[in-house]
Amino acid sequence: MGSFTQSDAALEWRGGHEIVRIEPWGRNSLRIRGTLWQAIQEDLPGALLPAPPSQSEIQVSDGRATITSGELSAEISASGQLRFLRSDGREVLSETTPHFTGPPTRRYATTGGGAHHFEVLFNARDGERFYGLGQHQHGRLNQKGAVVELVQRNTEVSVPFLVSNLGYGLLWNHPGIGRVELGVTVTRWVSEATRQWDYWITAADEPAGLLRQYGEAVGRTPMLPEWASGFWQCKLRYKTQDELLGVAREYKRRGLPLSVIVADYFHWTRQGEWKFDPEEWPDPGAMVAELDQLGVKLMVSVWPTVNLDSENYAEMAELGLLVDNERGISVQLPIWDRGSAGRALMTFYDSTNPQARDYIWAKVR
Repeated sequence: MGSFTQSDAALEWRGGHEIVRIEPWGRNSLRIRGTLWQAIQEDLPGALLPAPPSQSEIQVSDGRATITSGELSAEISASGQLRFLRSDGREVLSETTPHFTGPPTRRYATTGGGAHHFEVLFNARDGERFYGLGQHQHGRLNQKGAVVELVQRNTEVSVPFLVSNLGYGLLWNHPGIGRVELGVTVTRWVSEATRQWDYWITAADEPAGLLRQYGEAVGRTPMLPEWASGFWQCKLRYKTQDELLGVAREYKRRGLPLSVIVADYFHWTRQGEWKFDPEEWPDPGAMVAELDQLGVKLMVSVWPTVNLDSENYAEMAELGLLVDNERGISVQLPIWDRGSAGRALMTFYDSTNPQARDYIWAKVR
């Protein structure tokens, strides 16, 4: 059995080597973190903004403790098991152990270097519907029954925030790779490697309330410029400058509104050479000027890949601007490119390096 302590507005449970910290984090919202380390770390990356000044009500009794933030309460037992309730006492989410012999509801497996593969299991409910998680190709609006990898890929945009029809939203506050399994018998969240698990839960009567509180917790997107909210024209790709301009001119001739037209992939010479192929795009400056006269913005698709045969590869490698894999090899992707008979070997620029970002931006400009 574990023990409870209170620190300011937060509640902590300690049992064995594990620490769980629960604290208010915005209106009707709680943040829950846990680790096998000696203390909760405050400087790990995540999506949440700093917590606004918050009040909580904490009650500790024999065998359990409860912390309340507005309409949401978390109850943690002496054994460390968590459940979440609305102000009317209705349970909205609870951890579960699939079998009385174990394994536990929260599972750790070392991955080395102080990190762990981590999983947490919650009860699944009949009739519960889940919405959110970003953009995925499975075609489902209701995510119940889906297994969703929490990873960024072409056409797959992972936003690990779920809204439930039971009146709560949950943000899996992990920037690393993981998955969520929204099964019939259990809901499982997984982080492949982490020093500390972290999620945020909020409660409201309507989805709009959940999204307002989510926006307060992670920040609101600034308003787009007016032109960006108009119609964008894009197809798999325009092969030449003349083809792209011909489409824009035809929109103008027919009196159809057009805000943006997209020059997608293979407009370049090679990947990692952020410029137009002069044979097919002979005068980009004149193209942009004509599009401006038509009231159309040009968007150019910029890829992060660098062909080992590109003119910038050697310099970027020398400056340390490229990503290496875990074995120190600067090759991550074989893919088709201009000027290559088959798949060409690619690496990626290191977007976590400010110098690499400045280098790319200067080339794009």
